[in-house]
Amino acid sequence: MYTSFFGLNEKPFSITPDPRYLFMSERHGEALAHLVYGVTESGGFMQLTGEVGTGKTTLCRSLLLNRMPNNADVAVVLNPQLSAPEFLEAICEELGISVPAPGGSIKALINALNEHLLSAHAEGRRTILIVDEAQNLAPEVLEEVRLLTNLETSKQKLLQIILIGQPELRELLARTDLRQLAQRITGRYHLEPLSREETDKYIEHRLQVAGALGEVFDASAKRTVYKLSQGVPRLINVICDRALLGAYSQGSRTVNSALVRRATREITGEPELERSWRWVLPTAGVTVAAMLVIAALAWFNANRETLPLPASTDDIKLAAPAETLPAEVPVAAADPQAEPEPVATLDEQLAVAREITTADAALATLFDIWNIDVGSTSLPACEYALTLGYSCLSDRSSWSGLRRLNRPAVLELVDQNGDAHFVVLRAINGSTAELSIGGVTVSHPATTVADMWFGDYQLLWQPPNGAAVALYPGLQTGDVLWLRESLAAIGPQYRAEPLDSDVYDEQLEARVRALQRDQRLDVDGVAGKQTQMIINSLIESDNTPRLTSPQLAQE
Repeated sequence: MYTSFFGLNEKPFSITPDPRYLFMSERHGEALAHLVYGVTESGGFMQLTGEVGTGKTTLCRSLLLNRMPNNADVAVVLNPQLSAPEFLEAICEELGISVPAPGGSIKALINALNEHLLSAHAEGRRTILIVDEAQNLAPEVLEEVRLLTNLETSKQKLLQIILIGQPELRELLARTDLRQLAQRITGRYHLEPLSREETDKYIEHRLQVAGALGEVFDASAKRTVYKLSQGVPRLINVICDRALLGAYSQGSRTVNSALVRRATREITGEPELERSWRWVLPTAGVTVAAMLVIAALAWFNANRETLPLPASTDDIKLAAPAETLPAEVPVAAADPQAEPEPVATLDEQLAVAREITTADAALATLFDIWNIDVGSTSLPACEYALTLGYSCLSDRSSWSGLRRLNRPAVLELVDQNGDAHFVVLRAINGSTAELSIGGVTVSHPATTVADMWFGDYQLLWQPPNGAAVALYPGLQTGDVLWLRESLAAIGPQYRAEPLDSDVYDEQLEARVRALQRDQRLDVDGVAGKQTQMIINSLIESDNTPRLTSPQLAQE
């Protein structure tokens, strides 16, 4: 329904296990490595466990399709809620073994299976049994599984067994009466949910596999998905699929946090809460935000004696905006005996401004820096920006990477209590960072800010011709003309002839690679968003918001 609306080839968040969508997180990579080891080494038991929806079955299918040895015969039992004879019959059927009539004796089934395994071993073939949902195996069936490991030659086991199941499988195998089976397990791995960073990458990975060319879920949406799913891939899929449907029904090409929360309430059956206040703060501008911060500052000053003092006086006190101060302020005579006034640390400033350090408030401040009035539209801010030729970019980077991008950016800072705050990085002046907290500008050492920031950012930029599309070798489009002219404007070392060609040829690719090398970007010869943004930073007019001057950005 929504696939064509978002430019997708298919639904990216189907809960059907599809190896094409396998996201190889660190945990999934380790789990797959354990499975590959199990099928390439001879004999023994392997055990893979994980919570419901963490991707065990998808890993299993990827193993079957892409990692199985050519000389392997595989039996897969997907429904282990069977009696012992039925379980053995299912294995024989998977391996194409002729068995006695249904309901035959266990002895006859074991004999037929053993004969097949010996014949396969003589031909140099290996036999592998994979049991999914193994936590549902009855104790008497598990005993038969143990006995199957007795099928061996003098040098090796004839049957490799992999048990895949939920955490209850570990509890089941810990039973005293099953200790003989547990002792034969040579490899165990428990698959954990995704981390927050992996959740972001997982969402982007599935969208890219489905054909997405631009950003669909903004940074706040991905954070909310992680919070509500706790990194469980199946829950991520369900929430994201419903959120895409919700965005489609509203005509929004970007999924935000509100849509994710609404989708989750619809999935869980909870009544939708009234959210009409959501855009009050952004559309009210920064004036109200500044007033709230000033009130918080008054509280801070009134309670200064009860608050801990900072370790140093490097941080500058949180002050009211300049326009709220009188034109002339009497200067008191300096008193060398007076105690220096305690100053607020960044952590303390964020604490008193907690109620207004939201993602929406910070985004409103960012748009205000660009002189974009989001109060004049009912569209989500980033979608409205597209209609004006701007584009939002949410990504991860380092502090030096932000300097190279050279754009004011919304940063998520985490205080000492683990609470997240969204502020705007307005400028970088040498070793000092200028921040906007709820619309009030403060300054702190860049190292202080960097220590509280974990890499997530969101910024605005103006792509060429208003379209944020990557330019790559072989492409023929008017945007290639912009690329040639812009590179030539930066410096003669990046000039690619002829300037009037709209073809992305080898010489132009070489110039792009040179720029990427000089700017410490990934050198791939593709002029993507970051490459285009840095080009813009180096050539744009003075009315474009920047963190630093172009000269500083190149340092």
